[in-house]
Amino acid sequence: MFGERLKRIRKEKGFSAQQMADLLHIGIRNYRKYESGDVKPTLEGFAAIADILDVPADELLGRDAYMAKRESGK
Repeated sequence: MFGERLKRIRKEKGFSAQQMADLLHIGIRNYRKYESGDVKPTLEGFAAIADILDVPADELLGRDAYMAKRESGK
């Protein structure tokens, strides 16, 4: 789920996979493993991804529906 969301959000924000890899200071192969779900980023890497894409971490984790429900008090 994380990899699919990462890829979708990256494309929505107009970043190429190579740009993301460069901004994260990792190789493109390693970055592609994030999107394929083969590898998860470190906590620091995850935070950097959220910062680069300017999205809440919960959105990358797929918790946006949960958080919306929680905020509405339901």
